[in-house]
Amino acid sequence: MTKWINYHHLYYFKTIAEEGSVSKAATRLRLGQPTLSAQLKQFEDALGIKLFEREHKKLIITEQGKIALDYARSIFKIGSEMLEVLNDRIRPTRPAICIAALDSVPKQVVLRIAKAALKITPCHLTLIEGNSDELLRELTSHRADLFLTNFLPTALSTKGLSHRRIAKNRVGIYAHKKYIKLRSGFPKTLEGQPMILPTYDSRMRYDLDHWAAANKISFDTVAESQDIAVKKLMAVEGLGLLPAAPHSVTHQVLGGELFELGKLEGVTEELFLVSASRTIENPISKELMRSFDV
Repeated sequence: MTKWINYHHLYYFKTIAEEGSVSKAATRLRLGQPTLSAQLKQFEDALGIKLFEREHKKLIITEQGKIALDYARSIFKIGSEMLEVLNDRIRPTRPAICIAALDSVPKQVVLRIAKAALKITPCHLTLIEGNSDELLRELTSHRADLFLTNFLPTALSTKGLSHRRIAKNRVGIYAHKKYIKLRSGFPKTLEGQPMILPTYDSRMRYDLDHWAAANKISFDTVAESQDIAVKKLMAVEGLGLLPAAPHSVTHQVLGGELFELGKLEGVTEELFLVSASRTIENPISKELMRSFDV
């Protein structure tokens, strides 16, 4: 039997979630608190899920509740837009897409995917950055449409997510011109040199550790950062050597700020686009998942 959503209940739930309590929502809705609590209980029973956990007289929205809230906001936003369009007050807004990018993904790649999205259709583009766990939560709760990353979590397949590799490049060592002498005898000349390394949020860090152990070379780690922009600034200032894929440092190499000392055999940087299955698929993200490559 098909379940039908009671949109009054959905609106009540949205208001409670936004106000943070039944009492505040009741005041806003001009309803009695017992009545509103009963309506919320009926809505949860109809859905068969808990939208809130009750802890010490406080309502804590559940993960499923957060997903329901995102949909509720979209539903009522579309409804308001429909009324405005029908009354000729505004034109329909641009289609929206939110792309989440790991801090360690080169900004040039973020720019390329932004341009690719805008080329597909004029759209409202939102770009967010953060660590892997934060951005995966944004993706699985449908607050983000795509996740751009260079490190796939091992449990990715269990979260209802799909991914596609969009780039694979050999990693080289780049540095200020004062280190050019290290080209002679590379890579043995890397022994004991100051290194600006990615954190373990990046797959590249594990590959670098493995490469160093296999080649019996010890790095002098002077800095670790997830943010590729910060690492490039440090390398340009001559603070250490930077392992990076060529597309990460194109502007710095062309501008004579950084020089390639050599490539690391067997060390690569891979970039992936990740999407979450959803009932209504974003057509822009669908096309990017199909065709975008670095």
